[in-house]
Amino acid sequence: MQKFGWYRGRLCLSSLFYGDKGYFYFRYKGELIMRDQLIAIRKTAEAEILSANDTASLEAARVKYLGKKGELTGILRGMGALSADERPVIGQLANEVREAIETSIAAAASKIEEKNLQSKLEAEKIDVTLPGKKPPVGKIHPLTSVLGEVEEIFLGMGYSIASGPEIETDYYNFEALNIPKNHPARDTQDTFYISDNVVLRTQTSPMQIRTMQKSKPPIRIIAPGRVYRSDAVDATHSPLFHQIEGLVVDRGITMADLKGSLEVFAKRLYGSDTVVRFRPHHFQFTEPSAEMDIRCFMCQGEGCRLCKGEGYIEILGCGMVHPNVLKICGIDPDVYSGFAFGIGLERIVMGRYEINDLRLFYENDVRFLRQF
Repeated sequence: MQKFGWYRGRLCLSSLFYGDKGYFYFRYKGELIMRDQLIAIRKTAEAEILSANDTASLEAARVKYLGKKGELTGILRGMGALSADERPVIGQLANEVREAIETSIAAAASKIEEKNLQSKLEAEKIDVTLPGKKPPVGKIHPLTSVLGEVEEIFLGMGYSIASGPEIETDYYNFEALNIPKNHPARDTQDTFYISDNVVLRTQTSPMQIRTMQKSKPPIRIIAPGRVYRSDAVDATHSPLFHQIEGLVVDRGITMADLKGSLEVFAKRLYGSDTVVRFRPHHFQFTEPSAEMDIRCFMCQGEGCRLCKGEGYIEILGCGMVHPNVLKICGIDPDVYSGFAFGIGLERIVMGRYEINDLRLFYENDVRFLRQF
């Protein structure tokens, strides 16, 4: 029941109730207002928490009701106006409201987490009965592809494959190949020097020396690899390119063996109708020496930009191994003879696929590479 009573000298509305011992007590109107406000906060908070669909909205609700500037905190700041008897009652109710809201938040967070997990599992679900997707596979670079064919051709002719360092000493790159220091032939090599005695190899010819020093005739090898020369970049030149060095040493080897072997190689690679020609040339490590050309695949011998009007494209240099080179390697030139050749891989690939610019091999343009 309700009645008017006095509180601190003021007439105010109070509620009358029975205590533990049967006495009547009056409660201040402010306590009733706070009680109603706390109960209202709990109801609205639980409703808002229940409607939260994600972590962000749930966190917003927590801050709104339980934050430092939240609604529950705002009400509790007015407890200073309550009497000492009223504060514990309101304090206990406020704790209950806080616990109820925190419990609701925890339950909602668990549901949202479960919902997110289910959504993630649904999105990542794999139907094992579906056929698999074939991953894209790259293609072999045309240089690598043709190099494999060249190796197969010479392996079929009884050659073996040798390899060596790209950083060479001056001795193996020049001196042992009959090119002593200060010889003018060095000027034509356009060499990258690392030091006075160390260079980036200008050809794979040093493998001739290394092989002949380690092996006794008969010798029949090819040595493919990268080589370096300070050339200006254009359609047929590059400071980095690939060479395939060949060497044969045995009794009775002649220039006819050299010519026949290289003609077989060219026709196996380009086709039986391939036209080749040999031109006299000079190499310090072979005597006699020659260059072998193939008829230009772009103009068929008429002359064009690629062949520079010649009608033919030079693809390799060759010749009989110089007697001095054999002596340096401990092989008697009166008993043994041999031939050597150096093939420019890029140029034979250009001929194989009718490519008119060597630079395409190194630009990594996928549109170009997908054609092979």
